[in-house]
Amino acid sequence: MESKDFLHQLLLTPSPTGAEQPIQRVVRERMKSFADTIDTDLHGNVIMAINPKAERRIMLAGHCDQIGLMVRFISSEGFLYVTAIGGIDVGALHASRVTVHTENGPIRGIIGRKPVHMQSADERDKTKNDIEKIWIDIGARGKREAEKLVTIGDVVTFELGVTELGNNLFSSPGLDDKVGLFVALETLRLCAKNKRTLKNNSVGVFAVSTVQEEIGLRGSVTSTFGVDPQVGIAIDVTHSSDNPANENPKMIPCLLGAGPTISSGPNVNPVVGMMLKAAAKKARAPFQISPATRPLGNDANSIQTTRSGVATGALGIPNRYMHTPVEVCSYKDLEYAIKILTQFVSSITPKSDFRPL
Repeated sequence: MESKDFLHQLLLTPSPTGAEQPIQRVVRERMKSFADTIDTDLHGNVIMAINPKAERRIMLAGHCDQIGLMVRFISSEGFLYVTAIGGIDVGALHASRVTVHTENGPIRGIIGRKPVHMQSADERDKTKNDIEKIWIDIGARGKREAEKLVTIGDVVTFELGVTELGNNLFSSPGLDDKVGLFVALETLRLCAKNKRTLKNNSVGVFAVSTVQEEIGLRGSVTSTFGVDPQVGIAIDVTHSSDNPANENPKMIPCLLGAGPTISSGPNVNPVVGMMLKAAAKKARAPFQISPATRPLGNDANSIQTTRSGVATGALGIPNRYMHTPVEVCSYKDLEYAIKILTQFVSSITPKSDFRPL
């Protein structure tokens, strides 16, 4: 229950890309009882470690930033116009509840939408995906009143909240990638609880809450350079196939509740990939295979090619409706991912050789 409460705390804390400080404060407060060291680098990544001076270093990365908006203009009528931070689905913005995060605290707003009665036939037939036509209504009576509350450059998120669904499913904005961050942190917590799994302190585990993933995997570049791990695992969300949005009958099945995906392909070190699958089987945790012929679109991409190279793996948490206010994941998949990673870490010894020979 305590861990679930922490997950919800992450989901209820705003963290649009470039403004991750609030969630990083939550992360540091939670992990100070478990990590041997906690550092925040100049980029804003929070790096937590057990046995930080060990020669064999394992890095678990989950990005804390979420997609959002930024106020770019305030009209004479007091409406806010915005630009996107990260890969916003403009179609999902219409009629959404949002929060503007100002220096003086959060301001609630809604994204307006022309009533259907007033729309042309063309507007009814298709969603207008021009973000320049999106406006936020905060109830201000004119520009002067709006400017007393909001400043150009303030960041905006979907209204944050958690909705419990059936069959261990839950919905919230920002599951991408606060669920992956949660898995990394819980794995570190369990390793701290049983340090015997770390082979007599000869293995160091680093959990990194990376920043700015949504605009180019930036935080994982800087934090991996600083940690200099031999092994790096990125934990992020991946598209599920078990909903009507999947119109590709040849898409590889990815089901909520069936376990995380373990990636394979050029972005994955063959030894790490094999060890992750072996760890899943030993932990009796189900998993799904996710083949990829190109570099992944998550932190594994940049982790692999940092310094002289890192033996990289990737776990994906199945996610419905990614980059919308109603993303859906399964609590069971988080549980399985934590079991797999804890077992994986415990299987590593100073003699483990990750070279793909």
